[in-house]
Amino acid sequence: MTASDAQPPEVNAPKPATAPYWVIVPAAGAGKRMGTAQPKQYLPLADKPLIAHTLQNILGWPNVTGIIVAIAADDRQFQSLAEAADPRVHTVTGGSERADSVLAALDFLSAQQPPETTVLVHDAARPLVEHGDIVRLLEAASMALLAQPASDTVKQAEPVAGGQSLVRQTLPRSEIWLAQTPQKAPLGRLRDCLARGLKENPAAITDEASALELAGHHPQLVPACRSNFKVTHPADLILAEALLRHRNSPAQQGPSQSQPGTDE
Repeated sequence: MTASDAQPPEVNAPKPATAPYWVIVPAAGAGKRMGTAQPKQYLPLADKPLIAHTLQNILGWPNVTGIIVAIAADDRQFQSLAEAADPRVHTVTGGSERADSVLAALDFLSAQQPPETTVLVHDAARPLVEHGDIVRLLEAASMALLAQPASDTVKQAEPVAGGQSLVRQTLPRSEIWLAQTPQKAPLGRLRDCLARGLKENPAAITDEASALELAGHHPQLVPACRSNFKVTHPADLILAEALLRHRNSPAQQGPSQSQPGTDE
């Protein structure tokens, strides 16, 4: 990459939260870390599939134009969801990796929307993102992502024999953020960066922001609430159900009062 590849700062200017946008939800994976035969996105959570909660949440975001869900070629469950019947919800066939699914959705969207269209990519396994965080993300720079500032002391590991690890060093906690989703970028730019990254260095593409970074861009970090965790392990389902029940209790009804935190 040369200096001429870097993104001019003014191109990453904020957009108004009222501008329309699309959301991509990659949901073609198997979720192997859950240790279940059923794909993670269809595991039951508070009496309905995990992905149904996520889609219900997204459909309530302000000014969302449409949602593209990338599903597996042999998926026979998605169309049975009540949320799948919403006219704003569309599907494409995803790929073997998350990035392949996102690119498939971007290709689909590029055939009908201009390249400057704002796109948010959100994990199917993050059903609890706060609407207030979505508004802050929409009001942020044109390339941005929700993230959680590290609250624990962060250690860099030194692998040793026998599969063990020792501490190599302690990293400055103030510089460590845990990436979440949604991650936001203009449609054309994200599609180009993701396609280029998958061709040149696929191992480095762990999320959409990493593809933008490889092309010389610097997405803005937007602090998010701690409830926006990703359901990855069985215990996460228990925590997600507890938070859902708390959020839906009569005492919690009304506008969200959550604020992003930076725990000391």
